[in-house]
Amino acid sequence: MKHYISFLSVFLFSFQLLISQQLKDPSEFLGYELGSQFTRHADVVNYFNHVEENSALVQYHTYGKTNERRPLTYAVVSAENNLKNLEQIRKNHLKNAGIGKSSGTSEVAIVWLSYNVHGNEASSTEAAMKTIYHLITDKKDWLENTVVIIDPTVNPDGRDRYANWYNQVKTTPFNTSQSAKEHHEPWPGGRPNHYLFDLNRDWAWATQVESQQRLKVYNQWLPHIHVDFHEQGINEPYYFAPAAEPFHEVITPFQRDFQTKIGRNHARYFDKEGWLYFTGERFDLLYPSYGDTYPTYMGAIGMTYEQAGHGMAGLGVKTDEGYVLTLKDRIEHHFTTGLSTIEVASENAAELNKQFENYFSYSDFQYKSYALNGSADKIHALKDLLDKHEIRYAFSNKNRINGYNYRDGKNGNLNADQNTLIVSTNQPKSKMVKVLFEPKAKLSDSLTYDITAWSLPYAYGLEAVASEKLIQANSTQPEAKIVNSADPAGAGYITKWNSMQDARFLSELIKTGFKVRFSEVAFESNGEKFAPGSLIITKSDNIDLEDFDNKLLALANKSQRQLTTAVTSFAGSGPDFGSSEIKIINNHKVGLLRGDQVSSLNFGEIWYFFEQDLNYPVTPIGTEDFSRINLNEFDVLVMPSGWYKDFMDKDITERLSSWLKNGGKLIAIGNAVGSFEGKEGFGIVENKGVPKDSTKSQNLIPYKQRERERIKNLITGSIIKTKVDNTHPMAFGYDDTYFSLKLSGDSYSFLDKGYNVAYIEKPQVVSGFAGSEAIKNLNNSLVFGELPVGKGSIIYMVDNPLFRAFWENGKLFFVNAVFLANNTGYSY
Repeated sequence: MKHYISFLSVFLFSFQLLISQQLKDPSEFLGYELGSQFTRHADVVNYFNHVEENSALVQYHTYGKTNERRPLTYAVVSAENNLKNLEQIRKNHLKNAGIGKSSGTSEVAIVWLSYNVHGNEASSTEAAMKTIYHLITDKKDWLENTVVIIDPTVNPDGRDRYANWYNQVKTTPFNTSQSAKEHHEPWPGGRPNHYLFDLNRDWAWATQVESQQRLKVYNQWLPHIHVDFHEQGINEPYYFAPAAEPFHEVITPFQRDFQTKIGRNHARYFDKEGWLYFTGERFDLLYPSYGDTYPTYMGAIGMTYEQAGHGMAGLGVKTDEGYVLTLKDRIEHHFTTGLSTIEVASENAAELNKQFENYFSYSDFQYKSYALNGSADKIHALKDLLDKHEIRYAFSNKNRINGYNYRDGKNGNLNADQNTLIVSTNQPKSKMVKVLFEPKAKLSDSLTYDITAWSLPYAYGLEAVASEKLIQANSTQPEAKIVNSADPAGAGYITKWNSMQDARFLSELIKTGFKVRFSEVAFESNGEKFAPGSLIITKSDNIDLEDFDNKLLALANKSQRQLTTAVTSFAGSGPDFGSSEIKIINNHKVGLLRGDQVSSLNFGEIWYFFEQDLNYPVTPIGTEDFSRINLNEFDVLVMPSGWYKDFMDKDITERLSSWLKNGGKLIAIGNAVGSFEGKEGFGIVENKGVPKDSTKSQNLIPYKQRERERIKNLITGSIIKTKVDNTHPMAFGYDDTYFSLKLSGDSYSFLDKGYNVAYIEKPQVVSGFAGSEAIKNLNNSLVFGELPVGKGSIIYMVDNPLFRAFWENGKLFFVNAVFLANNTGYSY
């Protein structure tokens, strides 16, 4: 027996030795020294597959695909026995959050490491390969009580855009001069994903496929610790936690203290090597859609780590301080903090589990429930978002709910019915509910890194009250399926217009070949009243469309749009269908500017909106090609926010003016509005507002106070109540008030000769930070407006209604601007 046991031991040792000999480190596998090249995403995937195949400590999974069909993957790394019992460990852990049931107790620390969310911050994916290798070879002891989840490339499309470009242009050997081409990416850069979205701002809104697919896995784990690896400017050293103020008030003292504990462990390693770092100076924990804040509000120790480098660093660059920063340096620093984080987690597994349970067991907030009313479409859109985060909701069975009224900004009430949506804090993810729904986020410091307001009732255009009581509600709501029936004897069909679902239906109708009209005024048909903007699909307009009724009903049923039969074109009141106030909606060809002068983020928001939200074709036009294109090919031209000083020369301005006079429609968004300021014939004038302080008095402000003094003139993403002229086609589907997300202090006077569709008379900030001087400057300022120019018009959108694709209530303004405003031509 002893001989048998000895033989077995020798056999197992030999087998493990054989396995370890087959396992290659990243440099061996890739065929080049790690840090001497940027690794293509496909090769990163191949290496992680290799590690799984040659280690019993790794499971490697694919959780989705990007828009460009690259795989999204994650590795689960732990001791062999833990991996055998992984599902039970996961269930035990979620029980601490009050999610699911389990008979066991959680004793294992869960750490999630996310790399390369910004594609051109490319050192972290290289570090991920080194981290997993050394974790399973040198640091296996930590895995006895720790499960480590590694997402090696959150943004594969952006990473390959950067890596492929760099590999094409770099010199051999690499050039360290900051002037070299390899340190200056072309537009749009590798930072964003395919649709040029910043995925580090998309965690809460989950508009992008990468975020949507990642959240499904993230919610299965809800880790104790989540780290988001980044890079910053080449002259910064390394940033790690603790984070800067402001911290959101739901963040617990333990979360703050444990960040410091991890930071001190990092410092121990950095000090030993003589590496510089800083903490607590920037990167606050407020805006909920970051890779550090979102996990924090889900109970984790959420942290951002920032290495010097970014897209400018390449394989090596000389900094302003005169030393050469190499990719190898950057990899080593991220590798060190990654392992240091796992080390601290392993040493504190019991405390992490205890405090994680405490986080989810306490939610004594002022507001216990949020009640929301609105159209079924808007409620459905909000439910979709809550479903992505697995946040529970129900429906009211009360008549009246008292609380803080979002529209009025004071205590009031809401008349509820069985369709009133109730989201309460009496659930595991109560703190995230508070963060997303609270009327105003409490600011401990006005110097923040991002927007300071995002409250979902405003974003979705819903009536809402925040109640200090838990509201009893029904967990389910019967949803009636819309099934339309044909009436070939009628004159046509009518459908409402007040939501993005209606806009998508219009898009499908146009693309399928239907001719659609809309009414510029209210009317009555068969005793039923219809609001301005209502869509009218007549038999006479579509007489050449074969099987008109059945094709229309099939589209309406698929889109779940209710059609009302118009028995006759003769209106009971208001215009008949042949009236000039019942206008055809043109099959517009839309152009969209892109290029060096254009904000890549705003271009991406508009591009994404047309292709994924509205499902309507758009043609991107390069600014470098603009002087050569035939503008008459386009009915609408969208000019994203940007910096057009060099672009808007005399020739371009004259071409645009001529095109507008001949019936073109130009939509200028954000900074693009300022490109027309003061130009003859464009009618836009900067709102001078309150005189600035004199240069002399500004120069007397002490050096250390300058930054805080400057924020008086800033608006950092606040929600401002605006008035709306909802008789104008650009505002059809809205009432007389709109809550606009204002991203800057830019202010323009009312249009003298045009239409001021949405505007501010006396600014009322309902949520978020706005500097005192910036607020004064918004008196009598334009938000959205239309200026007729000859047969055409220019539409000014000072505030961006498509910001990060999450401000749902702004989207219909943009659709109206494209299809309904100044719709005089006939372009079928």
